[in-house]
Amino acid sequence: MGRSDGSAQSAALDEAAANTVLFYPKLAASAAFKTLFREGMSLVEDTAAYLDGPGREESRRLPRSAALAYATESMRLTTRLMQVASWLLLQRAVNEGELSPAQAQSEKHRVRLAEQNVACPDELFEQLPEALRAFSAKSLRLQARVAHLDRALAEAEAAHPAPRGAVAEQFERLRAAFAS
Repeated sequence: MGRSDGSAQSAALDEAAANTVLFYPKLAASAAFKTLFREGMSLVEDTAAYLDGPGREESRRLPRSAALAYATESMRLTTRLMQVASWLLLQRAVNEGELSPAQAQSEKHRVRLAEQNVACPDELFEQLPEALRAFSAKSLRLQARVAHLDRALAEAEAAHPAPRGAVAEQFERLRAAFAS
């Protein structure tokens, strides 16, 4: 293979990469994302309503060890849902053009989607009110879905970074010309 064949192959690969349709960024802007967003925000609202209302009453009737577990689990549940909601809101802002992907990426360091389990041992968790256990389970599933989508988006971005704009390319050429 000669030198021109190598550069022709490289150009063909560059063209193929430029024409590749990335699945996960499309998914993030799709009806499936909108459904995930609605589910997430609905879970946040429903959980808050439970914790501020019936959950308070239920926690008062628990034995001391279960009441402490309830307080710990409700704090972890709230934190988990706020992290998921933050991620969903950032992604929606990108989808709607309110933030660039780079701006969202710089904000994303504040969102921790680390995998969590419930805050107490299984036997103590079983003593908690059924509604709290259900909200915890739903939040863990939602967090796993969002974390999966986040990893897939990050991998897609790493494999196919967004093309630089024409202005950025011109500045790079000017910088290179003045550097020499």
